Amino acid sequence: MNINILTVGKVKEKFFKQGIDEYTKRLSRYCKLTFIEVPDEKAPENLSETEIELVKGKEGESLLKHIKEGGYVIALEIKGKMLSSEELAEKMSHLAVTGNSLIYFVIGGSLGLSKEVVKRADFKLSFSPMTFPHQLMKVILLEQIYRGFRIIKGEPYHK
Repeated sequence: MNINILTVGKVKEKFFKQGIDEYTKRLSRYCKLTFIEVPDEKAPENLSETEIELVKGKEGESLLKHIKEGGYVIALEIKGKMLSSEELAEKMSHLAVTGNSLIYFVIGGSLGLSKEVVKRADFKLSFSPMTFPHQLMKVILLEQIYRGFRIIKGEPYHK
């Protein structure tokens, strides 16, 4: 399975990079993992709704350019469906057996994902109604993908 983690912005903090590196190493047994980072747009604190949509739109265009035809897109979206770890593992397993071997997990920038990216998504996944920084979300996502593969393979995982 080819899993692409498509994100807005770079990971700057060393401790997030260490977590990402650790899960990347662990996941190498289960899948081909690729990271694609697009630049985040400058967004001052007090933007109007129109300006917010413009920023998200520019970031969305950058994200969509990296999604190949036939790829299955899972957008991390606060209004998406919440799954248990077992349900995510089941979803991943189902995608693999139905020939969806090119998966994109998309994490938006500080303002979220554009309407175009959400519309392109084949599945909208929510980890929580809370908002997380994209760097932390990347670590959480990788841990859950790793946990999912462990569940699929019937290997022990920490509950």
